Amino acid sequence: MKFKLLLAFSFWALLVAVSCNKDDITFDAPSQELRFSTDTVFCDTVYHQVRSETYVVKVYNNEDKDIMIPRVNLEKGASSLYRINVDGKPGYDFKDVPLRKKDSLYIFVEIAPEASGLEAIAEDRVVFTGPAGQQHVTLFSVVQDAEFFIQTPTNPNVIASHTTWDNNKAKIILGDLTINPNIILNVEQGTKVYFHKNSGMKVSSGATLNINGAQDQQVILRGDRNDADHDTLPKNWNSIRMEANSTLNMNHARLFGGTRGLEMKQTNATIKNSFIHTFFEYGIYAVGSTVNASNLVMNNCGLSCIGIFRGGNHSYTHATIANYSRTMSAMDRTGIFATNEWKNDAGQTEQGALQQLSIKNSIVYSDRDNSVQFEQTPGQQFEFLIQNCLLKYSETSEAGFPFDNNANVLQSIKNEDPQFVNYFMAKMNLRVKTTSPARGKGNVTVAGTVPFDIVNVSRTANPTLGAYQ
Repeated sequence: MKFKLLLAFSFWALLVAVSCNKDDITFDAPSQELRFSTDTVFCDTVYHQVRSETYVVKVYNNEDKDIMIPRVNLEKGASSLYRINVDGKPGYDFKDVPLRKKDSLYIFVEIAPEASGLEAIAEDRVVFTGPAGQQHVTLFSVVQDAEFFIQTPTNPNVIASHTTWDNNKAKIILGDLTINPNIILNVEQGTKVYFHKNSGMKVSSGATLNINGAQDQQVILRGDRNDADHDTLPKNWNSIRMEANSTLNMNHARLFGGTRGLEMKQTNATIKNSFIHTFFEYGIYAVGSTVNASNLVMNNCGLSCIGIFRGGNHSYTHATIANYSRTMSAMDRTGIFATNEWKNDAGQTEQGALQQLSIKNSIVYSDRDNSVQFEQTPGQQFEFLIQNCLLKYSETSEAGFPFDNNANVLQSIKNEDPQFVNYFMAKMNLRVKTTSPARGKGNVTVAGTVPFDIVNVSRTANPTLGAYQ
């Protein structure tokens, strides 16, 4: 019994001794400079009174001793637009911050600013003060003023009168924003429209959406996560849903990052000089619609860049339709898919005539076997013309049409690499190199109907296929 008591006493005495030794740590003043995971934190674009996501800076102690950093603070102090959290404690000024040898600590950074104008720069520094002097990490962000459109149970979030959006404020949409029947929404050049997760826009029957960008002031429509990672990811928002008998006119726009881009049902759409990319399903999803597009650039859509259902009437002239993706590599990823059929919301199959699908002076390419896939329903009209195009085409039935000796495929090229400058999303540049087989292969008469390319370069002589001369 005495032995057991002695053993228990010894255990607890040892535990107390170890605990005391652990807490009794001597922290010295640093004798070397600290090392940081980054010297600048770019918080991307943030909006008036909207808290940013949290960014992380790691601070490393490379010395072979435990150190005490005398001071870590925001240079602008309490007036800073930023807030930091140092090793689990929020604030803007910290004294005697311990850091074990060969260890690191986390500093979390966020900003929730007050906008003082259309767009401003918010800059500050996290300053580290020690015997060796001062070091710092720069904090940088663009702050935009914003106008919010928020759907709630008591606010249906509708535009009920003819409206013009200018670029004085970014437009932030949470939930669905509805343009009422027979109402016109004009979105002027330079305007930025941001959709929150699971949000979108509905253009009601008879309504018109005019997107009036300019070459040097595109209209941007995208998700509201502005950090660089989300620039190349889909499903950040839902879609722009065009109801039956609605109208879309879009010029110099960049639309990206959702589930579907333009979701059209019996819509009349004119699209010029625009970029549509990075959608989980389709960039253009058109049911029984009329779409006329020129100088259109598309890439990175999970199912197809363009999905044509229940026929319709379509024209794509000087389009560059690529489909390459690392994030959606297991999906179909065609360039253009067209069929006479469509399943409605009730699960019933509807059919319609494809009166015309015209693809001229264009590139339709991907890393799949087929970039164009047709599924014609027997007995239904299915008219198409592929003229002076470069296609990815497989000698199988999957394409749904013969390429060689086909009266509907004129002066076109199959399976020659268009030689894009860079087709991956982080640096998407779908211009073609000087050695591209697309150079000088366009029909001059067709080029005359779209005499300038997407960056306003003349193409009336020796036209190159696609949106870029």
